[in-house]
Amino acid sequence: MSTLIAQGTALITGASSGIGAIYADRLARRGHDLILVARNQSRLEELAARLRGETGRSVEIVSADLNNDADLHRVETILRTNSTIAMLVNNAGVGGAAPLLASDVDAMDRMIRLNVLALTRLTYAAVPAFVARGGGTIINIASIVAISPETLNGVYGGSKAFVLAFSQSLQHELADKAVRIQAVLPGATATEFWDIAGLPVSNLPAEIVMSAQDVVDAALAGLDQGETVTIPSLESKAEWDAYDAARREMAGRLSRTKPATRYNVVAVKADRASREPTRV
Repeated sequence: MSTLIAQGTALITGASSGIGAIYADRLARRGHDLILVARNQSRLEELAARLRGETGRSVEIVSADLNNDADLHRVETILRTNSTIAMLVNNAGVGGAAPLLASDVDAMDRMIRLNVLALTRLTYAAVPAFVARGGGTIINIASIVAISPETLNGVYGGSKAFVLAFSQSLQHELADKAVRIQAVLPGATATEFWDIAGLPVSNLPAEIVMSAQDVVDAALAGLDQGETVTIPSLESKAEWDAYDAARREMAGRLSRTKPATRYNVVAVKADRASREPTRV
């Protein structure tokens, strides 16, 4: 049994397997009580029973499909009203590997609803309560496709780019509110994600696939080190810092009263004016 000081409750979505289940294990061993959210109730019950026995932490389960409005609103209510919750791990998500022209638009719609809408609503359910209580942590699981959209399905990449941008904006907005925001960008990870996406992980080169355990351990180390963006596979943090610094430095030049000179708009306007008929 654990003798750790209680760290507050962590609510984890997509907690029944893969990255979410590893987060549940690691956070329980760090002293967090848990609320585990996923569709698969039997898996949740099995995981909860194991963690209660091994860690002594309180573990509640919520069987919910976050693409179902009633279920999503039920989880939002928990985040708004349970004053013990100190951490939200937005892990639930689905991916796609097929190119756009080979994709089902209804499946892409469900992907956007889960990866973007549900994550946004749960975050906005949690944030006011965290601010009112003087602190909290939100971990958003994105993907390397957030900065490498050519890698997989474009809608999937776009949904994860949203998660990254949303997390960065939240960190900026909440910097003085004692609310921690972390976006985690895993690469290929050995989970059921790939089977659901239509590309079994066995088809990927072994040298690019990381275990879910290593992904979560690296992500939590990044959280401990104060990172807003954690890329478990990236050896040099300086590479990300340079990438992000270039983006920030360019930001001040993105909105001006005049088009850039390379578009030659002044000359085009002058030429257009010279061609207009003279009015007498």
